[in-house]
Amino acid sequence: MLFRPRYTIDTIYNLDPHQLKKMGIKAVFSDLDNTLLAWNQADTAIEMDQLNKKLAQAGIKLVVISNNNAQRIGKVLDPYHIAFIAKARKPLPIGINKELKLLNLKPNQVLMVGDQLITDIQAGNLAHVKTVLVKPLVETDKWNTRINRFFEKIIYFFLNLKKKVVFEEKLK
Repeated sequence: MLFRPRYTIDTIYNLDPHQLKKMGIKAVFSDLDNTLLAWNQADTAIEMDQLNKKLAQAGIKLVVISNNNAQRIGKVLDPYHIAFIAKARKPLPIGINKELKLLNLKPNQVLMVGDQLITDIQAGNLAHVKTVLVKPLVETDKWNTRINRFFEKIIYFFLNLKKKVVFEEKLK
């Protein structure tokens, strides 16, 4: 289904590289704001850097797939040498498909991680990659994300997801 994540976990920082390797995952595609980095707090970049290093040691590439512009994303990610696709146009799978082709990966070798059903999970599902919904790192959002959150509540209601979405500590 379009808005249903394959997995739900508390935070991207609970991903276990060894488990991902056993699953055949070669790349983790991630949203940036409120998934890897609190949208209003740059100091969460240390955790992001540590995750990137852990994944890299396991041979797994971290790539940010974001609707933000390249200047905003590059300012945050370039010091940590994390690859990214800017203006990805999520919920369309364009950015994900572009990166799949660039890395020569099959959809079953990739996880798409994000905090929004309407953008991240829908884009991942349309690209046929495994999707992981995480809790937002902070409870506030930029103005444009607040619009998505409103529609997300409607989706949760109509799909009866609120009762079915349980955030686990780790992937199951």
